[in-house]
Amino acid sequence: MPYNHILARKWNIRLPLWTLISPVIGAFFLAFAGDNISGWMAALLGVSLISVVLSAVHHAEVVAHKVGEPYGTLILALAITVIEVSLIVSMMLSKQGEGSSTLARDTVFAAIMLINTGIIGICLLWGSYIHKEQIYIKQGVSAALVTLTAISVLTLVLPNYTTSAAGPVYSESQLIFVAIISLVLYGGFVSVQTVRHRDYFLPEENEGDYHAAPPSGLTTAISLFTLVLALAIVVLLSKKLSPTIEGIVTDLGAPKSLVGVIIAAVILLPEGLAAIRAARKNRLQTSLNLALGSALASIGLTIPAVALVSIIAGFDVTLGIDTKGTLLMLLSLFTISISFNAGRTNIQQGVVLLVILATYLFTTIVP
Repeated sequence: MPYNHILARKWNIRLPLWTLISPVIGAFFLAFAGDNISGWMAALLGVSLISVVLSAVHHAEVVAHKVGEPYGTLILALAITVIEVSLIVSMMLSKQGEGSSTLARDTVFAAIMLINTGIIGICLLWGSYIHKEQIYIKQGVSAALVTLTAISVLTLVLPNYTTSAAGPVYSESQLIFVAIISLVLYGGFVSVQTVRHRDYFLPEENEGDYHAAPPSGLTTAISLFTLVLALAIVVLLSKKLSPTIEGIVTDLGAPKSLVGVIIAAVILLPEGLAAIRAARKNRLQTSLNLALGSALASIGLTIPAVALVSIIAGFDVTLGIDTKGTLLMLLSLFTISISFNAGRTNIQQGVVLLVILATYLFTTIVP
């Protein structure tokens, strides 16, 4: 795509200007928004949030094109997860005693369900609608799913059945053990993805269009910096808007857990849009690398960080999800495992996953 602005002509920075300006505008709104947000300011922040998310998606694709798969998708997954962890930890420390003990659980669970049923569901539905069938590498998807199943059950289900501490919580020693095994599982997956079996996660040669020239080093560096900046602004804007969102949810009479779902959805928007755009371009392997890698990073990095903060700060963390949540999570994992057992996808698999997503959202609002 030709760019005629001054940055492209003078320094060969081949990026749309709006992707560079949007994060700056978002930062400006954050600096002058204040604590009490009026209706018009909330609307401006919401529009700015959407534009910054779209900017992050574009810069993520630029970086991914430069470094190649699977490193590009890994960079985006790690960047968003690190910022997600920062948001969770900061909110836990700022509102101890006011639902902070369940914040990490609710956010991680919402992220898993939105990724498993929402992002992957839309990718399969839209990709199959356009291309009829899409292919992927079964070994890579299998490695991701077996890791995701184990780490999800060990962190979010097993606490309901331990007896060292009362309630759906781990004792301190159990929490340390679970934090370690979460890092082991995620670290092992990253090693398989990037070193030992990297070819399991590489797109097929005929998957999508990879013939465009990669961006220059300067363009990539600017995109990487802007990506991190945009993701940080997305989280800060989400945190700024969360009281307004919570007020709207309360006025509607919906449970407060819906607020966590909305914020998790906003944080996952950059990855979700990037995955959906890849599926639309018949690059399903890239979509799955993004989605499943994000789900694994969300648990594998968030749980150890939360465990460390809770032990240092001296407060309990509730990790066990309820029976309804356990059923829906296991159903989503089971459905995905069956869907990705054939080597090709079809539109019905996307429909089923989106039905599970609708059920999850409906039962969250109407428990």
